[in-house]
Amino acid sequence: MRAWALNMDFARLWLGLLLPLVAALDFSYHHQEALEAFLKRVAQNYSSITHLHSIGKSVRGRNLWVLVVGRFPKEHRVGIPDFKYVANMHGDETVGRELLLHLIDYLVTNHGKDPEITNLINSTRIHIMPSMNPDGFEAVKNPDCFYSNGRENFNQYDLNRNFPDAFEYNNVSRQPETVAVMKWLKTETFVLSANLHGGALVASYPFDNGVPATGALLSRSVTPDDDVFQYLANIYASRNPNMKKGDQCENKLNFPNGVTNGYSWYPLHGGMQDYNYIWAQCFEITLELSCCKYPPEEELPSFWNYNKASLIEYMKQVHLGMKGQVFDIDGNPLPNVIVEVQDRKHICPYRTNKFGEYYLLLLPGSYTINITVPGHEPYLTKVVIPEKSQNFSALKKDFQLSFRGQLDSTQVSDPSCPLIPLYKNFPSHSAATKPSLFLFLMTLLNIFSK
Repeated sequence: MRAWALNMDFARLWLGLLLPLVAALDFSYHHQEALEAFLKRVAQNYSSITHLHSIGKSVRGRNLWVLVVGRFPKEHRVGIPDFKYVANMHGDETVGRELLLHLIDYLVTNHGKDPEITNLINSTRIHIMPSMNPDGFEAVKNPDCFYSNGRENFNQYDLNRNFPDAFEYNNVSRQPETVAVMKWLKTETFVLSANLHGGALVASYPFDNGVPATGALLSRSVTPDDDVFQYLANIYASRNPNMKKGDQCENKLNFPNGVTNGYSWYPLHGGMQDYNYIWAQCFEITLELSCCKYPPEEELPSFWNYNKASLIEYMKQVHLGMKGQVFDIDGNPLPNVIVEVQDRKHICPYRTNKFGEYYLLLLPGSYTINITVPGHEPYLTKVVIPEKSQNFSALKKDFQLSFRGQLDSTQVSDPSCPLIPLYKNFPSHSAATKPSLFLFLMTLLNIFSK
């Protein structure tokens, strides 16, 4: 009898261990308590490939959770790029929040089973923040497709108008959620990112603001890496059967192939994607995933089916282009070295991190790489990015310079790139950043999307 009881206890123990691993995440809206419980359960059950941490707190003291998935989830490793998804920065735009929870579930349950997912996790450090604005989400009492009172944070600030702007002064009170993200970006070597929104169906790429020098007089605002950004936006949109049609939302603009330049849609200042690109060396696009901001939860399975392939394929693009380290003559890594393509210099130069490491997202082609160390002549070299990229790895190319360097522990966020409008000395752009009357009328219904 005692042996039978012991066997039953043993069976219950194993059943208790197995049940959390196989219990499927339901398609419903997960409020803060349920969201935290799910993330903690994943972190406990898949501890070898996940790391759960909070990057800060909201105005109301709610944790801003980030789950990291990767072979080395707790720290950056040289040669493994960091990728991130951020959702729900507008609290009433809810689809992205739930999609990221299901993406986490899909990644961890398929690791070791699906070769593509296994390779992606082993070669990439993936950071997932389901909600940047948990206070806003909890504040929504009567969900609406167009606008709900939870869009802003608890202090009634739009978080996607709350970042420093490279084109004009944005002297708003920086909110705790924004400050937390800005600090987070300084601690990681993010290469590629997307922020998930709702209210339209389109992949939008930088710039969101602009000046004549970036094309504003032509109703657009493009970066030096416009070819890469257009490619990234198309990668996502082309795999979403509704987004790629470009005209699925009533009373919205028609977006050819489901893609738009942010400024062409409508200008905004203080946006997160421009901040990522200019000050954090991270390519970010904005994904508008649903015509209705807060759709009924019975529609969530369809949204997951429409977006799953896009979410996975977009993550793989972090391995575009080339990567490597810069060393001095003695083999010491050199931080804060400018490494850029000669004809696409960034207004805030892209530099090596504390490991002397760089990542350049580039499409296949021939490029001249300019490596610049203060006090030394620039080092130029030609590089060819092959048509077929290596499996889950950018082209690896290290550079050894012919001098002894002074190791500098300063982080990537270099003081030579202050948080001011870096384009302020360019030609006047006060009129250029305002949409035309036609665009203004056409976008009245879109004004609370991005």
